[in-house]
Amino acid sequence: MRYLFYKTIFMSRAILDYSKTVLKKVSFDVELFSKELKKAVKRLLPFEIEELRIWLLQFTVDRPELYPSLALIKNKN
Repeated sequence: MRYLFYKTIFMSRAILDYSKTVLKKVSFDVELFSKELKKAVKRLLPFEIEELRIWLLQFTVDRPELYPSLALIKNKN
């Protein structure tokens, strides 16, 4: 039982990290960024979505073209 808990936490962390990597790579295209953000929100657990939202706020500080994408994550909480 404990093994499954740790495996679940590790896998969910890996998905969060993967999602951040993908979002960084596609940040040049607003539509693609929004599409990947939607996918990430579908895959992540609620506490990870909150962590992703915090990361996005920092990541988009100097990328105003990505601000509309933040609405995708706010609607899910």
